[in-house]
Amino acid sequence: MQVAVVTFDGFNELDSFIAAALVNRCRDRGLEAFITTPTPAVTSRNGVEVTGQRPLEFLAEADVVLVGSGVRTRDVVADDRLVSRLSLDPGRQLIGAQCSGALVLARLGLLDGRPACTDTASRPFVEACGVTVLDAPFHSEGNIATAGGCMASQYLGAWVISRTLGDEAMREVIDYTAPVGEKQETVDRVLRAVRAGETAPAALR
Repeated sequence: MQVAVVTFDGFNELDSFIAAALVNRCRDRGLEAFITTPTPAVTSRNGVEVTGQRPLEFLAEADVVLVGSGVRTRDVVADDRLVSRLSLDPGRQLIGAQCSGALVLARLGLLDGRPACTDTASRPFVEACGVTVLDAPFHSEGNIATAGGCMASQYLGAWVISRTLGDEAMREVIDYTAPVGEKQETVDRVLRAVRAGETAPAALR
């Protein structure tokens, strides 16, 4: 199974890289994430230039799509040509958004009638789209999930692993990446956050 981590110019490194790194701990189980970009290379909000691993056209074949955030997300959703390249299918794909990535899902109509999570700076813009913003780090309904706050990207990555490979795989990845001396505490917290935010979960096999 393939995961597209959509990463635009001005992206937040934590949002794209944490989710991708967690998912890629599962390569040997057939789950792999790719940084997916609209141009051959993108530059982060802090000036880190990254070469995309897949173009946006990859979204059509991905099993999971995670939309990262950044300082230029409002420019992204205002660009009709760019938005037209975002081919998403919630009936077939797991779709998640991190922080201002919720604006992209709202622009595509994927949050109609759904509450969402986002970061505090993006909240007024997401609410202006008619979306109810939750005071929570993670929320999912069916195949669509949103996370708010940079470090909540671990919940988005954990959700993907849980939904595709199961809770045991998710526990193993979080345990491996958790701080030494805080492993069980971290595993419990991540699982609790994902479960607390879930509505109508179902496995994607």
